[in-house]
Amino acid sequence: MNEKLLARYSGAVPRYTSYPTAPQFYAGIDASTYGRWLSELHEGQTLSLYLHIPYCDRLCWFCACHTKQTLRYEPITAYLAALKQEISAVGRRVSKAVRVRAVHFGGGSPTMLKPEDMIDLMMALKDAFRFDDDAEIAVEMDPNDLDEARYDALSAIGLTRASLGVQDFDPIVQTAINRLQTFEQTRSVVDAVRERGVQSVNCDLLYGLPYQTIRSLERTVSDIVSLRPDRIALFGYAHVPWMKKHQTMIRQDVLPDIRDRFRQMQHATELLLAAGYEAIGIDHFALAQDRLAVASREGRLRRNFQGYTDDAADALIGLGASSIGFLPQGYVQNMPATGGYQRMMAQDDTREQGLATVRGIELTLDDRMRAFVIEKIMCAFGFDFQPLRHQFGAAAEAVIAEARAFARDDRDGICTATQGTFRVTRAGKPFARSIASIFDRYLSAGRGRHSIAV
Repeated sequence: MNEKLLARYSGAVPRYTSYPTAPQFYAGIDASTYGRWLSELHEGQTLSLYLHIPYCDRLCWFCACHTKQTLRYEPITAYLAALKQEISAVGRRVSKAVRVRAVHFGGGSPTMLKPEDMIDLMMALKDAFRFDDDAEIAVEMDPNDLDEARYDALSAIGLTRASLGVQDFDPIVQTAINRLQTFEQTRSVVDAVRERGVQSVNCDLLYGLPYQTIRSLERTVSDIVSLRPDRIALFGYAHVPWMKKHQTMIRQDVLPDIRDRFRQMQHATELLLAAGYEAIGIDHFALAQDRLAVASREGRLRRNFQGYTDDAADALIGLGASSIGFLPQGYVQNMPATGGYQRMMAQDDTREQGLATVRGIELTLDDRMRAFVIEKIMCAFGFDFQPLRHQFGAAAEAVIAEARAFARDDRDGICTATQGTFRVTRAGKPFARSIASIFDRYLSAGRGRHSIAV
């Protein structure tokens, strides 16, 4: 471990699941703007849909998602009614010539939904949008929620990819993060969805958790590998108690320090590579035949709010409270508070009835160019100058000059620049977020606080 590099490049920077990042969104992008952008989607373009279910029946203390705990189903019923109103309203504004390629149910815990509500929600989507026959249907799952009726409902909606949060199987770690989930529970979910024909299973692991050690993480990785999931995400725990107050339940003094976090990440990576998984970007791994691995090898890997993806859709429509969407013109975000979101859905006296957009950002040429560069660094650890020039013309020269200057001044061996390329070296790959941040025009303005880079 190079402690000099770790000290220099492990500072707080964005995860770059978008550029510009969410702290740069502003209130000038409203429902009226969003409605116009939706109407401008046209034949030949494709969509992905993201549905946010912001409820859990337990609150995991490590979680940084926009969610709330409820032990009653009535709030979920009311929320689903509002969500279906938004689905209908967005569908009315999108041409039926635009096809849906993928749907992702996220949360919270989408598997909290009653089986009949899962099916009803998918019917609402198919009434509102035109689906491709082979559209991917992905659902984030909490094994504690699942039973036979829910498995059958997931099969009925056409589930093609199951995403399971695991984090760590060590009982001491699980107690510290309020996430009790046995290996046997997890294995039963993997077996159940595969028995119903699901071809892709993803498991999420975390390092940097309270009381976590290299040995405990090693045992978790070994258990997960024995299930042979098609994809594994290895995320660093983001301790952001100033943003997520429930994280104050996790004591700062029992978290691994930056050196131990880095060692955990490196060791888990070595174990996954040794088990036959291919490294995808900075924190994903996949078996060779998985679509994500194929996209990475073919240079088609993309990055969005769910992480790495092979989804090449022209627009991502976010549905539900706090959801973020991306259209060719820019980003939009819905009202974050569930109560406020439901009140906006209940309004019947506005021209933009059924839309809950409260902020966003319209992309400039410079935004698009820097987004291109940052995504390439995050996905392929570098970029070629000629495609940048071809897409952005003379404006590309400023970014190319920045890349060459950074490489020229680099004394740590984390990047190189030739006549036509900028590349992150092997030593620099663990710090790809920090390297990408040099192209972030907004970061120096100091808007938004971020998690550490490793």
